[in-house]
Amino acid sequence: MITATYTIPGMRMRDHVEQVPLDWSDPGETITVFAREVVDPARDGEDLPCLLYLQGGPGGKSPRPLDRSGWLGRALETYRVILLDQRGTGRSSRIDGRAMSALGAKEGADYLARFLADSIVADAEHLRKTIFGGRRWSTLGQSYGGFLTLRYLSAAPEGLTACYVTGGLPSLDPDAEEVYRRTYPRVAAKNAAFYRRYPQHAETAGTLADRLAEGDVLLPDGDVLTVRRLQSLGIDFGMKPGYERMHWLLDEAVPDDRGELPETFLHQVLARSSYADNPLFAALQESIYGSGPGATAWAAQRERARHPAFAEDARPLLFTGEMIYPWMFEEIRALRPFRAAVELLAERAEWPPLYDLDRLAANEAPVAAAVYFDDMYVDAGLQLDTAARVGNTQVWVTNEWEHDGIGDDRVFTRLTGLVREMGGGITGE
Repeated sequence: MITATYTIPGMRMRDHVEQVPLDWSDPGETITVFAREVVDPARDGEDLPCLLYLQGGPGGKSPRPLDRSGWLGRALETYRVILLDQRGTGRSSRIDGRAMSALGAKEGADYLARFLADSIVADAEHLRKTIFGGRRWSTLGQSYGGFLTLRYLSAAPEGLTACYVTGGLPSLDPDAEEVYRRTYPRVAAKNAAFYRRYPQHAETAGTLADRLAEGDVLLPDGDVLTVRRLQSLGIDFGMKPGYERMHWLLDEAVPDDRGELPETFLHQVLARSSYADNPLFAALQESIYGSGPGATAWAAQRERARHPAFAEDARPLLFTGEMIYPWMFEEIRALRPFRAAVELLAERAEWPPLYDLDRLAANEAPVAAAVYFDDMYVDAGLQLDTAARVGNTQVWVTNEWEHDGIGDDRVFTRLTGLVREMGGGITGE
């Protein structure tokens, strides 16, 4: 159902809302899924192919474009772009602390498990068939969108003409422990690069950590700012301007004569670490690796214990990356209502299989993937192994960009060029 049609300069928008089953394996209760269709106003009457954007995350809503810059502007030259709010995010039956507070631990865990890749892809296929005419479409998957891409190719390859992936080919043997075993050394390397660029902040961060260790520094929402919460801001080191954002944050982290930290610093820390806008990112971060037998069991926390350099009292203080820890669901206000359910998810010993390895090996839809060699979040070695096991896949390995390279339209242009060189996407209904 179209709920609104409007124009942002250079872009015609249509808002679509559809009811889908909460559980695709047992339809009954329904939730809302929202998708925004974007097209060049001058080409709105044309029969253009669709490009489905698969947002990173997990738990990330689709972009809210202000203009047609970056990859979107490039895509609008040839596509209708579909910006899907993945279930649980944005306008698609959003999950937040209020929703989780109404559920018990087991009920909450079962509910959250319905917001992973298998369900997201089923939603997308439903929209393709019911709203967008049933024709094959292409996908652009950023980060977690790569997980969704391989799930799509496993579950419904007949819906796809071509797939583009940026910084997100996951391992075909999902294993959270292996992921974090590879991740900590890369995060340590990013820390070393940061301190080489801004050597003065080795002292700044150490002094700040000593102050926080006293335990009486409160954020504007009343949460205590702990050393480990400060360390978690290192997640930004995987983005191109991450070092600079950290530099300017620490530049203002100077206590006054009373030993109090500036309010502007505390507000910035809260904004960057509250998860108020995307609590599912934290709640489902390790569950995205759930596939077949085996519990994720707080893999990032277990692996951290093997790296004493990341201790809170180690110096220089090392910041962590895209790791979610159990303490976050105690210390961070927006995440507390998720605590009991997430603990059960971490203990869950059996998951539906994510990928169909035989289907992926025989894949015909062309896949073009940008592998960022120095990507802090997604291991390049695992990505290349996956690419070798998925049929009709080409990779472009580069260290020119970090994980947010999709923001540069040259990345999408390069990937579409690779598909053209392979003969183009699959055509037909």
